[in-house]
Amino acid sequence: MELTTQHLIALLPLLVTCATIVVVMLAIAWRRHHSQTFVLSVVGLNLALLSIIPALKVAPLAVTGLLQIDSYACFYIGLILAATLACVTLAHAYLGGEGDSGPGFPGNREEFYLLILLAAAGGIVLVSAQHLAGLFIGLELLSVPVYGLVAYAFFNKRSLEAGIKYMVLSAAGSAFLLFGMALLYADAGTLSFAGLGSKLSASGQLSQLVHLGVGMMLVGLAFKLSMVPFHLWTPDVYEGAPAPVAAFLATASKVAVFAVLLRLYQLSPALAGGWLSDLLSLIAIASILIGNLLALTQTNIKRLLGYSSIAHFGYLLVALIASNGMAVEAIGVYLTTYVLTSLGAFGVVTLMSTPFHGRDCDALYEYRGLFWRRPTLTAVMTLMMLSLAGIPLTAGFIGKFYIIAVGVEAHLWWLLGSLIIGSAIGVFYYLRVMVTLFLVTPGLHRHDAPENWGQRAGGIMLMAIAALTLLLGVYPQPLLELLQHTALTAL
Repeated sequence: MELTTQHLIALLPLLVTCATIVVVMLAIAWRRHHSQTFVLSVVGLNLALLSIIPALKVAPLAVTGLLQIDSYACFYIGLILAATLACVTLAHAYLGGEGDSGPGFPGNREEFYLLILLAAAGGIVLVSAQHLAGLFIGLELLSVPVYGLVAYAFFNKRSLEAGIKYMVLSAAGSAFLLFGMALLYADAGTLSFAGLGSKLSASGQLSQLVHLGVGMMLVGLAFKLSMVPFHLWTPDVYEGAPAPVAAFLATASKVAVFAVLLRLYQLSPALAGGWLSDLLSLIAIASILIGNLLALTQTNIKRLLGYSSIAHFGYLLVALIASNGMAVEAIGVYLTTYVLTSLGAFGVVTLMSTPFHGRDCDALYEYRGLFWRRPTLTAVMTLMMLSLAGIPLTAGFIGKFYIIAVGVEAHLWWLLGSLIIGSAIGVFYYLRVMVTLFLVTPGLHRHDAPENWGQRAGGIMLMAIAALTLLLGVYPQPLLELLQHTALTAL
């Protein structure tokens, strides 16, 4: 097909992100400077966010057979770019601890930004995909840089182990996904989402090849989303990865995969219902209960947040299975609130940590009495825990309320029962983190002075996240209107 100006405008967010990658790469080749690389990355990501506005004006528009740029894609592109921007800001505070141009980091810091930008470009391709080939290209472009990011603190044994573990298991998940696509193509003769839906609907009875292909694709996608029983990598990788990478993995990476799963589920209705809904229900219940129960035993905050993310994506499956009425809107609301709260929680861990002195500051005992040392970080962490628990007046409550409303509308009583039980268990371990923050330890002095401007920028961003979490909890109307007028028009 011939690319026109409109197609290029529609692709602007992806093109600007890719141009930023090239500029950052050339800047690193010309002169290594940590702050310069950070500034270039931030400027590029902000320009990419702004470029969504002209892209929306020409949407919906199919760009080749692989990508569909519409308001649904633009919403999730914005979410991924905003999460990446937050992670880049956290990374600068995290990596800049020993003097900005000093030799403290036993390796090169600048390539970190290059890898995270590459992963963001993969996320943009993924949420715009309308074809299984586009899905696979986006998924690999998202996953491969993350292998390097997870193992970036290579001098730390845990980081290196997490990177190797994630790479090997992710490759196995990708193999399942690719083989599942091949089986679907063998039966339907097409790889486009809409084509698959129409071909399979027309044939009426689904063949064994289709059942096997859908099952294998589900294994691949469930691995990326760390659903039970494909969740075993999650706590180890979250614990071993540098804190900003764990934040990216928990937010932008998972949002991109869930967004494409939702589009595939909506555009190929023949694949929905029947045994697939029963299987997804079983996975959802297992993810909610096992994720929350395993989080109960954790004394490491990153592992706790890892198990918590398994449960949260179990909640999201409730809306995916319902797939009617407000389901798409509910998923948009929940993913937005989840991204906000996860970035805030991992952000506090990031600002408490440095790669220059061994492992990250992620053990629960290290947060004992944090209120008396860093009251601002304590306030942010407390609010994030309340939001993750779904307490009223926080963004998390709005997200959970919408999921429950969709479940009630679809009469998914077993799923709602597990959601309520899981939420009750979750309140206990979130409260345990909060109580630890306020415990008094003798001899502590009040102190909340950031060490450098990178830390200060990270602190300002965390305060903005906290303010937005409260604002969405009290007044969610702008987000709801945005989802109604843009994200829903695509489906």
